[in-house]
Amino acid sequence: MTETTTMSQRQTIVQAVREYGKRLFGFIRPRVGSDADAEDVLQDVWFQLSQLVDLDSIENIGAWLFRVTRNKLTDRSRKRLPDRLEDLAYENEDGETQFNDLVLADFVTPEDEYLRQLFWETLFSALEELPENQRNVFVWNELEDQTFQQIADRTGENIKTLISRKRYAVQHLRSRLETFYQEFYETT
Repeated sequence: MTETTTMSQRQTIVQAVREYGKRLFGFIRPRVGSDADAEDVLQDVWFQLSQLVDLDSIENIGAWLFRVTRNKLTDRSRKRLPDRLEDLAYENEDGETQFNDLVLADFVTPEDEYLRQLFWETLFSALEELPENQRNVFVWNELEDQTFQQIADRTGENIKTLISRKRYAVQHLRSRLETFYQEFYETT
């Protein structure tokens, strides 16, 4: 590789960072738990770009960057999937289970798999948004099948306080998952 090519590639990378950095961060941030996580994913994207030997072979660098970003987010979420998918289903106000069809479906197309990954990212992101005490009560009760009495014994908190915390957590999760559902199912 000549010095001219190296300089040209550096300029292309710097230009890509300037042009797409904020947009990529804005795309990543809602899908991860914190700014630091978003910065880590973005850094992985920039690293992958810097490792390309022939940047000129990329016809649309913006599309390439977003595709790599989606792949990084998918890889990241796969590492965090729980063992039992059915544990994260919940009942709506009518007693109907929500999102089981999405979470447990047999995926045949890349679009279905992508939607499933977005669901998990939205759920994990929504859980991270909760105050720790609400998140813990929800996880312990819903995902780990602990009773409120067991949680009260564990934390020393009043059962009514724990029920209230879980109610706030469920309201928040329903709101976030409803937004997800509307965005991806009512528009198709």
